[in-house]
Amino acid sequence: MAGSAYARLDFAPRARAVVDCGSYSKPDNGCTDERRDAVAAYTDALDWYLSGDDRYAVKAIEIMDAWSGTIRDHTNSNAPVQSGWAASIWVRPAELIRAGHDWPQAGRFAEMLRKVYLPKVVGGSQSNGNWELSMLEATVGIAVFTDGRATYDKAVSMYLDRVPAYIYLSSDGALPKVSARSNLRTPEQIIKYWQQQSTFVDGLAQETCRDFAHTGYGLSAIAHIAETSRIQHGDLYPQVADRLRAAFEFHAKYQLGEPLPENICHGHYERSLGPTTEVAYNALHNRLGLAMPETERLTAQLRPEGADMFSLWETLTHADNPH
Repeated sequence: MAGSAYARLDFAPRARAVVDCGSYSKPDNGCTDERRDAVAAYTDALDWYLSGDDRYAVKAIEIMDAWSGTIRDHTNSNAPVQSGWAASIWVRPAELIRAGHDWPQAGRFAEMLRKVYLPKVVGGSQSNGNWELSMLEATVGIAVFTDGRATYDKAVSMYLDRVPAYIYLSSDGALPKVSARSNLRTPEQIIKYWQQQSTFVDGLAQETCRDFAHTGYGLSAIAHIAETSRIQHGDLYPQVADRLRAAFEFHAKYQLGEPLPENICHGHYERSLGPTTEVAYNALHNRLGLAMPETERLTAQLRPEGADMFSLWETLTHADNPH
C-alpha cells in the first residue's frame, strides 16, 4: 500500500464542482478522478494511522478539503451509483482522521456528505442489486460519520430487505425472494431480472449470469455494511451469514476454474470476481467459525488484495484479524 501511487506525497487532487457520469462512466467527466482521489485519501489515512507519519494525514486532509470545498452535484445516468462508490470510500479516511488528528474543515466535509452524496443514495435503487448495495454502503457510512441514526436505521432495513433478494438459498423456494420495494410480480419478471436464469442453486446471485465483477461489487458491499454494523454494536452478520457464505463459496469455486454446469448461465461466465474476499472470509470463517474451503483457497491466491473499486487494501486491514 505504501508503495502505491495512491500514497505519493505529491499526489494532486482533481476536485470538480460537477461529476458527470454516464453508463459505464461514459462520459467520464470526473468519475475516475473522484474515485481515485477518495482512494488516495483513504490510503494516506491508513498510512498515517499505521506509520505515525503526519505527512500522510496532512495529505489525506488536503484531498478531502479540496473536494468538500468544490463539489456540488453528480449528474447523468450513473450519478446514483457513482455517488455510492465515492461516498463509501470518502467516509473511511474521514473517520480515521477525525478520530485522531486536528481537521478544521471536518464539519464542511460532513456537510458535503449530507448535501451532495446522501440525497443521491438514500432512496436506494431497483436497478441491478450491486447499485443499491453500493448506495446502501454509502448511506450507512454517511449516517455513521454524521451521527444520523434515523438514516442508519432506514439503510439497515433496506439492506435486510435487499440481501435476500440478491443471494439465493434453496430455502427460498423455487424462485428467489423479491425486495418488498420491487415491482417484480411474476415468475417471468423475476427470471428476467436474474439475467434470464431459471435454475437456482445455493449462493447464486442476481448478477452471477451478468458477470462476476458486478456480482463482486454487490458481495463486497454486503460484507462492508455488515462489518460497519459490527463496529457500531449492532452486528448484522448473523442475519446475512448463511447467504454471504454460500455466495462466496459458490463464486470462489468457479473463479478458481471449475466449469459452470450447463444449467447455470448456460455454462458461460466472466471470471472476474476481484479482490473482494478478505472482509467476509475473516468475519465468517475466522470469527464465526464457518467452513469456507473454496473462499480460503481463492483468498490465499489473491493475497495481498490491493485496490479495486471500493475493495481497498483488505489483506492489510482484515486478513486473520480477530478483532
